[in-house]
Amino acid sequence: MKSIDDIKRIAVLGAGTMGPGIAQIFAMGGYEVAMWTRSEETRDKAKHTLRRSLETFAEEDLLPKDAVESVYARVGFVSAVSEAVRDADFIMETIVENRGAKAELFAEIDKAARRDCIIASNTSALNIFEIVPPSRLPQTAIAHWYAPPQLIPLVEVVKSEEAPEEYLSITVALLEKCGKTAVPMKKFIRGYIANRMQMCLNQEVFYLLDNGYCTPEDIDKAVKASFIPRAVVLGLCKRADFGGLDMTANNYKNKSYTPPPAVDMPATLKAHIDRGELGLKSGKGFYDYTGADRQALLAKRDKQLFEIFKIAKKFMDDPV
Repeated sequence: MKSIDDIKRIAVLGAGTMGPGIAQIFAMGGYEVAMWTRSEETRDKAKHTLRRSLETFAEEDLLPKDAVESVYARVGFVSAVSEAVRDADFIMETIVENRGAKAELFAEIDKAARRDCIIASNTSALNIFEIVPPSRLPQTAIAHWYAPPQLIPLVEVVKSEEAPEEYLSITVALLEKCGKTAVPMKKFIRGYIANRMQMCLNQEVFYLLDNGYCTPEDIDKAVKASFIPRAVVLGLCKRADFGGLDMTANNYKNKSYTPPPAVDMPATLKAHIDRGELGLKSGKGFYDYTGADRQALLAKRDKQLFEIFKIAKKFMDDPV
């Protein structure tokens, strides 16, 4: 394989939280997609999820209404890994974050997939390069999507040390052709870019809450009215440029920030978990969703995400 033009057929392995959205993006990009899952129930749910999402994209004018059926038809659902991968030029693994399950799946892929295909994993917590068969490392990469994958533009991409640079370039080009914002990384680190940033924020969120400095509502209001919308325009590194790197250096010199101490589990988070308050899915978390229509809230979230990412793309296409 030498270029993106060599990719014609894509296999998406796993039809749970991420699979249908990922398959949708590839199908909207014009590719034939084989989607595999072991469970018939999961497969039926994925079919419904895919069709409903395509209809939503049409409602948002991101897909012609008369294209919904043809895009849906590009996704075929199969029950055997070998059937999904045998003719695939690009394989996207999206199954549960379980080391044993991934090792088992990659052993099946190894037996059935062509030797010239690219194998990518969506793993968010595991070092997949320690799991895949060694002989497959020269074809392996990570393409880390964010949920919901059909809405969030970012996909972080990193190849194995054994894979050629062209495989990274092909993966990035494929994702960009399908409308994603693909960010290539120079080498693997657990958490990639965005998740590591989010974990830093989580440490501060729970430090402020555990020590009674503010409420969850205060935190959300503060960040939505300051650096989060600013970051849509400037990001983080360019924001430092605009503010002056000397100012950033002074913050370090003056020790104007002291990181919170590390904890095994924030007290505020543990209290919510102990009470069974898991967020929207349980009806209560930081906020109380008692009596709320969960599907209506999710639909409203998605509509607002559509709007904000349209604006973000406009700024990314014409940066300051």
